[in-house]
Amino acid sequence: MATQYGRYGTYGRDEGEYAYGAREGRRRRMPAVLLEPVSGRHWRELAYVLLGFPVSVTLFVFTVTMLSVGAGLLVTFLGIPVLAAGLAACRGFGVVERARARGLLGLEVRDPEPLRVRGRDGRAGVMAWMAAVLRSGSSWRHALFVLVQFPWAVFSFCVTLTVWVFGWTMLTYPLWFWVFPMYAGQDGLQLYGDQHHRVYLDNPFEITVTASVGLLVTLATPWIVRALTTVDRLLVHGLLGPSRLASRVVELESDRGVVVDTAAADLRRIERDLHDGAQARLVALAMDLGLAKERLREDPRGAARMVDEAHGEVKTALQELRDLARGIHPAVLTDRGLDAALSAVASRCTVPVRVEVDLGARPVAAIEGIAYFTVSELLQNVSKHSRARSASVDVWRVEDRLMLQVVDDGVGGAEASGGSGLAGLAERLDAVDGILVVDSPVGGPTRVTAELPWRA
Repeated sequence: MATQYGRYGTYGRDEGEYAYGAREGRRRRMPAVLLEPVSGRHWRELAYVLLGFPVSVTLFVFTVTMLSVGAGLLVTFLGIPVLAAGLAACRGFGVVERARARGLLGLEVRDPEPLRVRGRDGRAGVMAWMAAVLRSGSSWRHALFVLVQFPWAVFSFCVTLTVWVFGWTMLTYPLWFWVFPMYAGQDGLQLYGDQHHRVYLDNPFEITVTASVGLLVTLATPWIVRALTTVDRLLVHGLLGPSRLASRVVELESDRGVVVDTAAADLRRIERDLHDGAQARLVALAMDLGLAKERLREDPRGAARMVDEAHGEVKTALQELRDLARGIHPAVLTDRGLDAALSAVASRCTVPVRVEVDLGARPVAAIEGIAYFTVSELLQNVSKHSRARSASVDVWRVEDRLMLQVVDDGVGGAEASGGSGLAGLAERLDAVDGILVVDSPVGGPTRVTAELPWRA
């Protein structure tokens, strides 16, 4: 049987197939707003708000009691332990709240920074633990969350419960005349038949308007609840997660590790190039010159030939040293800046490269060096892997950021995955708050954009 593809789905000559396709099409065309009141997301958000009321009341009462008792007992030695215990309990409450937000709201919040429990003698004891709890800004943020979230939870609970009950009650208003006709009032007349009953209504306009208003309120309820839970998301993310300072410290520690590893790798590369390249040639040169010196009187022509070979080795060793020095920091970059240095790199590429540098001033030497080596690495990838016919390098400044872009018309497919050269380059840029973006679909072209902070 021949089959065609129509607007409402797949159908053929059989009416059953056409009807099925039409039903599927109507189901797909149903607006999402009509399905939102019965969606899983709405019910999870509704459960979060309704459950938040008893939870917030319990946490608020406990926290206020512990903080008040602890503050009142500060005149004695019992105040500090009570305060520390209350703040530690608030940190435990934060674990529960993060889990509740993760399960019902889908909000992922990282755990706050751990306590650094160390006494003056370097040991972890009860006094050191209490001092760490009281000094921790995260502990006080957890307590602040409990105090702020309580009135908001009460407000959210009241609004949500009122709107939800009001909407569904008015939407199902016509059913009340059928289920409980004795409460229909003077407008309803109940007549009993064979296990059936009917209600005759004198004013159907009332039911229509009531059900319509209930439908509108019911459709608006999910968005009201979502707006309320947005505030909860902000509170959980802002007060129960790690502080910006702690996140920045962790990021800087990670960047420092990347910088140290990169510097160690560069030192190993330089040592290997010196040992296997220039140093080996210089050793061979010294041996050749020693042999030429011994044969100078006995075989002058042979000694002269050996000196000529040694001269060639000297030129090769000098070229390797120049390449090595250029790899450390090229002199043209120091003397003339990025434009001349990148033009020199582009001239050594295996494909024609257009270089355009639009900078009104020079950045600091560190950023300039990273920009140079980034473009150099990208052009090496173009030479080795892209099979491109041409490439271009553009460098410009946008406010406080230095932008680099290398484009080639090669085969594409480049990825900044783990273990690749682009991944290592991305790590180097990340160590100085830089960004590397790779756009390389299969078949090309490849566009790699790097962003560095501008420091003049």
